[in-house]
Amino acid sequence: MRQLAGRIAVRALIAVTLSLVLANAAFAEFRDFSGKVAEISSDKMVIDNRRGDRVSFRRSEATTVTGARQSWQAIEAGDWVTVSWQMVDQPRIAHKVVVMPPKRKTPE
Repeated sequence: MRQLAGRIAVRALIAVTLSLVLANAAFAEFRDFSGKVAEISSDKMVIDNRRGDRVSFRRSEATTVTGARQSWQAIEAGDWVTVSWQMVDQPRIAHKVVVMPPKRKTPE
């Protein structure tokens, strides 16, 4: 009887440990989405990529903006950006936004 109780306890411990490890792995997984800003407001931006996908991201207090623009308010429709977000975010939250510099036209 003690052996059965011990096996059950070990299996329960393994199950709890695995669930915690897998949950932490999911929280740490960031994704990047790049494209052109189609719409932007004080708390949300919509990005169109070259494949025709249209994805919206919410702004949080921790959102950082770097690159050609230094603040969320400076981003304009038409800017090219890369947004880092986490898979677990519902709705998607822009954790980091990198604004690409405008492309220079090559002289002919």
